Amino acid sequence: MNADFHYYATYCAAILAGFTHEESQDIAYSDNFVDECSKSLLSHIGAPVKAATTQLSLEMMDARTDIIGLQDITRIWASFHFLPGDLYATPKKRCSKKYLSKFRLICKPDSDLVEKTVKLAKEKNLQAIGVAMHVLSDTWAHMNFAGTPSMVINNVTENYLYIMLPKDDGYEEVKPTFRHSVSAPDDIENNIYTRSVNPGSENNIMNLGHGRAGHFPDYSFLTYRYLPAWGDYEEIIKDNPSDYKKAFCQMITALKYLNGKSDGFVKGEYDIPAISEIDSEIEQILRKRQPDAGEDWKKLGEKLSGHEITPFDKDAYLEEYKNADSDKKDDTFLGKFITAALSQKSMVTDQIYKSGNKLAGRSIDRTNA
Repeated sequence: MNADFHYYATYCAAILAGFTHEESQDIAYSDNFVDECSKSLLSHIGAPVKAATTQLSLEMMDARTDIIGLQDITRIWASFHFLPGDLYATPKKRCSKKYLSKFRLICKPDSDLVEKTVKLAKEKNLQAIGVAMHVLSDTWAHMNFAGTPSMVINNVTENYLYIMLPKDDGYEEVKPTFRHSVSAPDDIENNIYTRSVNPGSENNIMNLGHGRAGHFPDYSFLTYRYLPAWGDYEEIIKDNPSDYKKAFCQMITALKYLNGKSDGFVKGEYDIPAISEIDSEIEQILRKRQPDAGEDWKKLGEKLSGHEITPFDKDAYLEEYKNADSDKKDDTFLGKFITAALSQKSMVTDQIYKSGNKLAGRSIDRTNA
């Protein structure tokens, strides 16, 4: 998912769940900051680099791909962006232990780990809630990919990937054109998209997550069908508009639990009634063919709250953290975010390790922080 959903849509969900304007902005900021909190940024402000929730392109280019490096990569991406759907899943066919470990990291929504992620944020600060919302919503966008480098799991057959454009009462299939220039923006009108190159080796960083599918999972308007490398030649039709809507409604469900307006959070429950009066507006935003829906979500959020939403600025809280005394850093906005991030990473890594999977290594117990 992109910042349009992680920031502005999350703000909308928080308002609908009963949070105030100020609280909703803090939750949305923390949600989107998950995509900004790199080791480089943390090092710059003198914060613990173990709290990194993402990796910059330059960081990934220099990343080690030995067992230690792969575990570091997996801890970040599986904890925050590709939450494993079933740590005890079994493929249809017999496979090696190495393949099985990677297969069990495939991201799916409505998992036990989603429940644990949301409940981990209960009675914590707004930053912890924002981190949980990022993880939850990404399970819908990033499903069917794993947060560890793997060609046998994450590769997508280029000759079997089709965009399904709405036409009359059905779809018209279009074959996209792919290029590998990272600096070139996707040309949505002409169906030209960027994807990672095929490196030809299993653990190459180019095989992390949905890189081989480009930004397809990140655009709410796209519906497409493809053959995943792990899928035993069974195609998947990915309906992003429907999935993003479920993500939005599930966020409302989770947020109502986290602010005490409901008694519990159970996977598979989506607060659809909460959007009944704005359903058509949400549908229009989700299905509009545009690379960035931020302005549309922003207008909706301001309509819902009656307040102007401050645009996201990743540097907004850096100086506060840098200038705080060492014994006060945990009380700053980013200090609270860092504590929440370490707790989430610890919980997911521990669950992966306890399942017998060594791909994320071991963790220090920080879940009560």
